[in-house]
Amino acid sequence: MTWDPADPRPRTDEVTEGLARYLDASPSPFHAVERAAALLGEQGFTEVAETAPTPRQPGRYLVRRGGSLLAWSTERAEGAATPFRVVGAHTDSPNLRVKPHPDGVRAGWHTLGVEVYGGPLLTSWLDRDLGLSGRVAVRTPEGVDTRLFHTDEPLLRVSQLAIHLDRSQVTEGVRLNPQQHLAPHWALSDGLDFAAWLADHVGADVGDVLGWDAMTHDLTPARRIGRDADLLASARLDNLATAYAGVRAVAHAVDCPGGSPWVPVLALFDHEEVGSTSERGAQSTFLPAWLERIVLAADGTREDYLRALAGSVVASGDMAHATHPHYADRHEPDHRIRMNGGPVLKVNANLRYATDAVGAAHFRLACEQAGVPLQTYVNRTDLPCGSTVGPMTSALTGATTVDFGAPTLSMHSTREVCGVADQAMYAATLAAFLAPA
Repeated sequence: MTWDPADPRPRTDEVTEGLARYLDASPSPFHAVERAAALLGEQGFTEVAETAPTPRQPGRYLVRRGGSLLAWSTERAEGAATPFRVVGAHTDSPNLRVKPHPDGVRAGWHTLGVEVYGGPLLTSWLDRDLGLSGRVAVRTPEGVDTRLFHTDEPLLRVSQLAIHLDRSQVTEGVRLNPQQHLAPHWALSDGLDFAAWLADHVGADVGDVLGWDAMTHDLTPARRIGRDADLLASARLDNLATAYAGVRAVAHAVDCPGGSPWVPVLALFDHEEVGSTSERGAQSTFLPAWLERIVLAADGTREDYLRALAGSVVASGDMAHATHPHYADRHEPDHRIRMNGGPVLKVNANLRYATDAVGAAHFRLACEQAGVPLQTYVNRTDLPCGSTVGPMTSALTGATTVDFGAPTLSMHSTREVCGVADQAMYAATLAAFLAPA
């Protein structure tokens, strides 16, 4: 990542190329966090173990917990009660995850049992070359070690039924039973079972493989598309596009000249797609516990921590629905969202999004500071609205919170689409939010 610290407006091509590399290197939440940590390390952030004392020296730090990450800087803090500016996002995306006993044989085909994670568009997983990634828990003389694995070899495929054998697919659409129809096939002959393949892949004995968090991913790389190459198509744009923009923003916030005395924080959470209820999800104590540790390490008190939260602002980022050209009737007619039209403020009166007037004002000011346009998304009143990490983060911290996103089509498909210009505007806005003038 390179830019002029005095200018938060990054070049569109540079942001797009960086995002594409990040997407391709991050097939799982664990790899997304690993790559984010590496990028932040290049900007002077030091990794801290959760079991180690919280650093007391002002500086740039990050901590990992599985597929989640927090990064912060105390270099400009003015006392223990300095408020926080937090950008939140999530690292997980809907996919197919390998079961504990996955090996099966169906009509002579060797298949892998998978479970649907989150809410993917299931038909988008058909007839694609799929790889595998995740982490493995391995027995060692010292206890348990975790090792990441990532293979982009075309190992798996979920083949669709030929039209000749079910012509109702034309008139009624493809109907998939996740148990019956989604187990990928990966071999015809007898050989390694999955545990043995995994052990070989991470350099362990099969008897020492104690568990895995393994998932499939589409092998098509991120690339620019369209007549004018002004769109980016990729897997996992929801929500790694926000994660990458957040990484850029916090790295910029610690280097830009001037600015207000805030503690900039980046919070990347796992498990948003399945409700965030885990030890590293947004409903966990991961964020509030570490915010308190930061205050206490500055010789603050519980009173100082609560004062800091009272003045803090959280920006919760998740991709937003661009208005679809073929389904415009599924969108609120007075809130059209245009691709490459700028960041999107997300509002819902029933608090599926956490945005209120004060939070919206802070985000609008960030857009003005960055010199980018702002769009506003509201769901159709007669359709259910999705949600984000925003409401739960707001409830856990008591901080003013705003929900936002970048325009996207085909959300939850194996291959989503976003605007190229939007990504530079996205990163610039978050940089301005974390370092307000």
